[in-house]
Amino acid sequence: EIRIRDWSSDVCSSDLGAGWAIVFARAGLNVRMFDVNPQVLESAPALVAQQLDGLHSYGLLKESVDTIRARISVVPDLKKALDGACYAQESVLEKVDVKRKLVEEIDSFGFDDLIVGSSTSGIPASDFGLNLKMSPRILVSHPVNPPYLVPIVELVGSPQTSQATIAFTDQLMQAANMSVVRVNKETEGFVLNRLQAVLLREAWTLVA
Repeated sequence: EIRIRDWSSDVCSSDLGAGWAIVFARAGLNVRMFDVNPQVLESAPALVAQQLDGLHSYGLLKESVDTIRARISVVPDLKKALDGACYAQESVLEKVDVKRKLVEEIDSFGFDDLIVGSSTSGIPASDFGLNLKMSPRILVSHPVNPPYLVPIVELVGSPQTSQATIAFTDQLMQAANMSVVRVNKETEGFVLNRLQAVLLREAWTLVA
């Protein structure tokens, strides 16, 4: 069972959290979504349904919308949402202090096996995930948004992330039909963003 952590009320973060929920639920996993903002949490099912309806209209779902939606639930309490989970996908606002506050809160729960992957597109795990009991189980799992349309994810650990964490997340993502790129060292922009930047720059040059 996978639980999705979506802390921010920011629209992009909420979209990304819903997108990850679809990735895992479409792969047959049960998903719990949480957001600190009750309004965002309340709107999550409708957002998921809208995205699933879009996928269905283009023939991109192997199962019915209702079957996939039934695997996704919302939980108004973070600890209950994470209890018993093997993995949580964090999709919070792109601010170091917000991410640090979140992982400190999760660390305080004392879950011994929970792995937390961050959806951050540019913040290394070492900026928010060091020197905690669960630091060996924190890494970056950087997708393209929406992840259910562009199924690629970069896995980047901090110096304190264990190889077992990276290996487990790799297997989990592949089971969820994601193509995995392992980045063996933290670097600014990771790999995907830097390659996309070159492609975009050339596209703009061609238009100009």
